[in-house]
Amino acid sequence: MSASARLVTTLAGPLESATAGFPGERCLPGRTLILQSDDTQLAAYDLAAALAGEASVARFPLPWPRRFGTCTVSPGLDVAVFAGVHAVRAVDRRGATLWEVRHGCWEGSCREMHASFEEYGESGESAVGRGHRYADSGSVVFSADGKLVWAHVRGPLAAGGGDPDVIEEWLVLDATDGTVLGQADTQTVAAGSGHVSHPDPGQMGLSVGEGQDGAPLLWGRWDGERLSVERIDDDRCLLAVSPSGEHFLTVTHYQELLSLHRVEDGSVVSELDAEEVIPDHPALHPDDDEPEVHWDYYGGFLDEHTVIAGTTEADEEYGAGRHWLVDVRDMRLLGEVTYPFPTSGVPNTLGDGSWYTIAEDTKELQVWRLAGV
Repeated sequence: MSASARLVTTLAGPLESATAGFPGERCLPGRTLILQSDDTQLAAYDLAAALAGEASVARFPLPWPRRFGTCTVSPGLDVAVFAGVHAVRAVDRRGATLWEVRHGCWEGSCREMHASFEEYGESGESAVGRGHRYADSGSVVFSADGKLVWAHVRGPLAAGGGDPDVIEEWLVLDATDGTVLGQADTQTVAAGSGHVSHPDPGQMGLSVGEGQDGAPLLWGRWDGERLSVERIDDDRCLLAVSPSGEHFLTVTHYQELLSLHRVEDGSVVSELDAEEVIPDHPALHPDDDEPEVHWDYYGGFLDEHTVIAGTTEADEEYGAGRHWLVDVRDMRLLGEVTYPFPTSGVPNTLGDGSWYTIAEDTKELQVWRLAGV
């Protein structure tokens, strides 16, 4: 069984620079922002406005080269927050610093509390060592209403107020001035991390990558006074939250199981094993060894009951990557998504029943919906 995709439109990314990376998205309830960086700036636009032909691109000068950390943009496109090696910094469109929260250095062997990026140099070859070029990183994201910033940082905080022996912390910050409202020990040792937003501004998912050591999945709840953190699993990657906010989607660290969980308690509702349901790639030769089919680390909800997920990483040895529809009510494979022309990469859901792929040659976003929808 297959499901046909129809092309809605093709959109350019926010930047036309030759040094720009691939566009990415930040899905918030009711809206999706498209972000892209080059060597000097971060740019973003509202997807709904772009689809209506009314997109206005917001641009933010980078406080440090883009390879040093991650970033996000506020729902109003007026503030960008950068999670760097030594600090979380919020800037306006002119690049002026609105606030900064300094923390421990993400370079594992460094015990310095840096006051500025210049201390370890743009190239990472300053007096504090070359290792800063390959430092680990945390992540940041705005809450659904834009009033909070959730940040995963290396401890301790320069301003104090926490246990100096804590390796990594999860912070809830006031988006206006960077005040630390809540903080909790994540008990993780990250190579990198990523937040997944929930419709409730007081809830957030955090997926931490520890390389071969595991993939802790944490769920945070902020009640206005205290941040509580539940460790859902030690070996699952968080992919998406359902439109209602009642469920979330994960893939196991080694990518064999796609799972639906209840947000209420993190419990697994149902799972789908890739090796049991995914057919062999059509380009597989009869003499080839049995392929190891697995899910990608990307996937999301088209609606409350339908998920689109890929096996592109596993398929690349044999040819074009494949995308699949799954009914999560009974975790049933509905079939492969077919396209009117070849596509590349993983499907990235946009929160409104559509998804996009990126054309590798142009970096354009190809926006799709299911035929008949």
